[in-house]
Amino acid sequence: MAADRKAGAVVIGSGNIGTDLMFKIERLSKRLSMAAMVGIDPASDGLARARRRGVATTADGVDGLAGLPQFRDAAVIFDATSAGAHERHAAFARRHGKLMIDLTPAALGPYAVPTVNLDEMHFADNVNMVTCGGQATIPVVAAVAGVAPVAYAEIVASIASRSAGPGTRANIDEFTETTSRAIESVGGAGVGKAIIILNPADPPVIMRDTVYCLVEDAAGRDRLDHDAVARAVADMVARVQDYVPGYRLKQATQFDRLSGVHVPALGRAFTGTRVSVFLEVSGAGHYLPEYAGNLDIMTSAALRTAERILELREGARL
Repeated sequence: MAADRKAGAVVIGSGNIGTDLMFKIERLSKRLSMAAMVGIDPASDGLARARRRGVATTADGVDGLAGLPQFRDAAVIFDATSAGAHERHAAFARRHGKLMIDLTPAALGPYAVPTVNLDEMHFADNVNMVTCGGQATIPVVAAVAGVAPVAYAEIVASIASRSAGPGTRANIDEFTETTSRAIESVGGAGVGKAIIILNPADPPVIMRDTVYCLVEDAAGRDRLDHDAVARAVADMVARVQDYVPGYRLKQATQFDRLSGVHVPALGRAFTGTRVSVFLEVSGAGHYLPEYAGNLDIMTSAALRTAERILELREGARL
């Protein structure tokens, strides 16, 4: 891709996430431009906004892309639909040789978390963005695990009920399962657990995330270095803020000493340190309201992932 030419991007899904992603591509991306938006509802607000902005659209799902000349040269497809629909969309992208960035919890491809493992993703043709809770918390688990082994990590993601659309509500089980697996495989925890809470408060609350990491005492090691963990967490938060400005610590990292506490997920007693990190994520307001930080972090992470993979692939060709 020439330095002065952006690669085309297709967004599948004309709901809140897809529409916000379109705005971010247009306003923020130096490597991508909107090629087309795909929906299934001709009257959707997302398709209407895309048309007004001069973006090619189809309301015939991915089958409608074949008739759009803009699709031919597109490099990336973002799937902002549902886990159930993603398998078909992934097969479509593969047939046409397009990079697929999956914003659903389908998890057919490897998990991608920009600040943790993005440079390993250039070989994949379908990468999964885990979940909003995963994007918010896995960097913190990885930061703690970088200082000392994490035996168990539990995350609790609390989001405004209004920011949970039909796709999110239909995929709650996939959310918890996908996030739990990624806490382990990407975050580095021995065992991971994820909980999501849809908060019906009015006015809506900003996304809050709590991360608990259990670091076990180990032979030959002094007790956990609290200062090193706090620095690692703060450094990681700053790195996430580079692409999600509304991501922040709510208070200083907390440390509690536990001795002989039974942890059901481990199936045994635990002695060591519980590290607690409290986060807040507010949206940038490109399309979604500020309280919808759960959606904003997904679109921001997806955009960063696509841009970096294209950069890595271009570097490999040079």
